[in-house]
Amino acid sequence: MHPIRLPIAPLAPGPLLSLVLADPPSGLDAALALAERLGAARPAPGRPGTRDLWEALATLGAHDLALARAVEPHLDAVAILDAADPAAVIAGCWGVFAAEGGDDPLIAHHADGRWTITGTKPWCSLADRVDRALVTARVADDSVRSGDAGSGRRLFAVALAEACGAGTVRAGVGGWVARGLVEIPSGPVRFAGAPATAVGDTDWYTARPGFAWGGIGVAACWYGGAVGVARTVRTAVRATPDPHGEAHLGAIDEALQSARRALEEAAALAEAGDPARPLDRGAVRLLAKRVRATVARAVDEVLVRAGRALGPAPLALDAAHAKRVADLQLYVRQHHAERDLASLGRALADGGESW
Repeated sequence: MHPIRLPIAPLAPGPLLSLVLADPPSGLDAALALAERLGAARPAPGRPGTRDLWEALATLGAHDLALARAVEPHLDAVAILDAADPAAVIAGCWGVFAAEGGDDPLIAHHADGRWTITGTKPWCSLADRVDRALVTARVADDSVRSGDAGSGRRLFAVALAEACGAGTVRAGVGGWVARGLVEIPSGPVRFAGAPATAVGDTDWYTARPGFAWGGIGVAACWYGGAVGVARTVRTAVRATPDPHGEAHLGAIDEALQSARRALEEAAALAEAGDPARPLDRGAVRLLAKRVRATVARAVDEVLVRAGRALGPAPLALDAAHAKRVADLQLYVRQHHAERDLASLGRALADGGESW
């Protein structure tokens, strides 16, 4: 496994990257076990150690993007739980189920001092494999009227394994037909009065600065996946010099350097801040929009250039390359293209820091 370093003149590898390099996972079970070991360090983006966290995720992404996709949510959950309660004991492997949509939205009810959630949550990755999950749900109107909670969305912790055994959680089976990230099925999960524990206040999950920092961590995974594809192009150009291939490789390098600089700048801002006076939430959100857009554009460029430089043969005959491309094509679509660019433009038009 080759490490990915963000600074041009890299410092010594941090503890998280060192752990990844010392024990690279070879499958999903190993990746989930590695996630727990990494999480034991309580990593959290937006404070010292951010660069190390993103380098570890990027390095995993270049090694096997599906495994990075398995590790990232657990580390995100650890950061969320730590922000809510630094003294919390975090056991097992966690997922984060925060997608919205569908005809049966997840609703949280509070009665007799207990929370339960009911409804269907879409896009729940590895729901049949993780022990616990952080799940967003809308607070029921009756709970608001009773004064038990404010209106809006709230985050809840659910013991998935226990709830599945009790019949209050049922993960959807089948339906995942993607050719990419085949190891990470992300289907719907049905909750039927599942016991839940509130994490933070209403709307806290998206309002905290860590929400935006976590989004940059996903972009670090995309970047690592793009580096993995780029390495295949470089190997091919080295073996068979060709001016067109060299031009594509040069364009790939230009795109990757833009992405790397964006991630490096964000990590430097995260680590230079005063913990007692964190960056303004609006500034962090704008930064995250910019970094994710920059990395997503670089990924698209790398995928197009790699296809032109290599032709169809590796997609048809090289299983590792074909998997890497398919994984990356699917994962990067967590960036919503023009919709996310419009969100960035709106933030600038509304007075966000400009040029």
